[in-house]
Amino acid sequence: MKDTPQTRLSGQDLRLFHRGEHRELYRLLGAHPAEEGGTPGIRFAVWAPNAREVAVIGSFNGWGDRDGSAHPMRRHDGGVWEAFVPGVGEGETYKYEITGADGATRLRADPFSFYSEQYPGFASTVHDLDRYEWTDSDWMQGPRASGEANSHTGPMTTYEVHLGSWRHDENGDPYNYRRLAEELVSYVADMGYTHVEFLPPTEHPFGGSWGYQPLGLYAPTSRFGGPDDFKYLVDSLHRAGIAVVIDWVPAHFPSDEHGLARFDGTALYEHEDPRRGYHPDWNTLIFNLGRNEVSNYLLSNALFWLREYHVDALRVDAVASMLYLDYSREEGQWLPNEYGGNENLESVAFLKKMNELVHAEEPGVTTIAEESTSWPMVSAPVYAGGLGFGYKWNMGWMHDTLQYMSLDPIDRSHHHDELTFSLHYAFSENFVLPLSHDEVVHGKGSLINKMPGDQWQRLANLRVYYGFMYSHPGKKLLFMGDELAQPSEWNHDAQLEWILEEDPAHAGMQRLVRDLNTVYRGERALHEVDHEPGGFEWIEGDDRARSVVAFLRHARSGRPEDSIIAVCNFTPVVREGYRIGVPLAGAYRETLNTDARLYGGSDVGNGGSVEAEEEPAHGRPYSLSLTLPPLGALFLKPSGTGDRRPA
Repeated sequence: MKDTPQTRLSGQDLRLFHRGEHRELYRLLGAHPAEEGGTPGIRFAVWAPNAREVAVIGSFNGWGDRDGSAHPMRRHDGGVWEAFVPGVGEGETYKYEITGADGATRLRADPFSFYSEQYPGFASTVHDLDRYEWTDSDWMQGPRASGEANSHTGPMTTYEVHLGSWRHDENGDPYNYRRLAEELVSYVADMGYTHVEFLPPTEHPFGGSWGYQPLGLYAPTSRFGGPDDFKYLVDSLHRAGIAVVIDWVPAHFPSDEHGLARFDGTALYEHEDPRRGYHPDWNTLIFNLGRNEVSNYLLSNALFWLREYHVDALRVDAVASMLYLDYSREEGQWLPNEYGGNENLESVAFLKKMNELVHAEEPGVTTIAEESTSWPMVSAPVYAGGLGFGYKWNMGWMHDTLQYMSLDPIDRSHHHDELTFSLHYAFSENFVLPLSHDEVVHGKGSLINKMPGDQWQRLANLRVYYGFMYSHPGKKLLFMGDELAQPSEWNHDAQLEWILEEDPAHAGMQRLVRDLNTVYRGERALHEVDHEPGGFEWIEGDDRARSVVAFLRHARSGRPEDSIIAVCNFTPVVREGYRIGVPLAGAYRETLNTDARLYGGSDVGNGGSVEAEEEPAHGRPYSLSLTLPPLGALFLKPSGTGDRRPA
């Protein structure tokens, strides 16, 4: 704590804020420990340019119930209000009492609160942001700083987690951050994931939104502990060598009375016109990104999570809704841009600026777009005409392949293109293949119950699907519970069905995912050239009649002996003597077989190895005669023994 002058808001700070360029706005606004004349206290600052009066009320002044007990704030040019309150310390709760331009007085939570109360109070809580002592310097100075953690050429296999429903304690309550730091970290490390992605951990009033309607963008939700506890969870993941992704929501916010809606009696953070400022799908308000101060609020927030919480990547939610003015709107419900088009030019400019800022200020981090349309160059650099994201979720791959997998195998031959179409555009973006929470909620059922057939066939279908996913170009993401083949749809109020670990069939699926992660991480061919055509080569892509695909994945070296062959049979028929062309003579090792008995399969395969024959196939002088397991995927690799003559 340091002695401060009469005001801590310098003219330069305020100018940067009003221009939308203050990198650490959260150090300027909000509640911060300070001293005046040797007296410790808290300095409060809030932006409310259209307010007539603003005061701070809280646990330290009886919530303003006594005459004159509220602490009035003084106004700076541009509408920032400030007050120093002596004697206030950490843990005190407070709100702003704002008398708006309309004469009405409203109580508002601090938009820059670092710690927030839950229902029904929703008060902000004073918290020292700098108190926690990090222990992840090896990570931050190593994989994070070098960019290795999020490299396009490195492995990225992500475990997507909803904090409140991963696991519950003996009393039926969700694990808190500290317990998650023990058990979630251990589990993720054992399963071989490289990344954990948290559904929005920011504070939100309604638990049923899963965090996607946040109001405390500068505070991790207090449902599971305090800010330092969440830092401890991130710290623990880093010490285990696991990168942390959070879902970040700059697209909209809820209209709860204590929040940002008409904050100073006017549409301050949102657009005044509902054709620009209201989301009909989610009953939420849209940030006015054309206002410098609002844009700065969000840009600073992106850096906040990367700097103050050591987060390694931001997965930006609902990007499509930001890009289009007519998103989910009928004629007459939206306003065109200045050129008459439906592109949201303010949002496009914001996203570009955000990505440029993040990559410039925090080297080694990345951003990931959840974007479901054909908007071009989402993951291309801004200087090349793109939006600047590091990655984009491949929603088309997810939709098409899940549709294909839901078909009875007898019908799949008529829909083969749904399986292979993604390879026509696989290298147009830096893609992540997502099987996310969105696919197992709202009546969609679990992944296992999307699969056709009896119980054995459903499990086998899911196993071959995972095999196809892990060998397909693109980084990987699985939602929690998918590794267990959980039969019930995800319920955010309940924990995962961990009892399934005692069922050999479901434990086998869990072991398969663990082994897929291990093979994927260990074989450079499966991750090193994900975003370029040179990393993929068809062997057989058009065997519709038998619903089989076979392809090569290549490492950066380009050497055939570093490649992996994937062969997937999407019917429950064993294929004897299935011949595929290969680049080298000699033995090929069966690196993984999704039909192995330890995964719950029928153990049909090739005895662990198969010898190439000098018989041409698929334009190659050598070939393998394989036994393809029913509803199974094989990974094969040149074993390094025998004659290694290239084709």
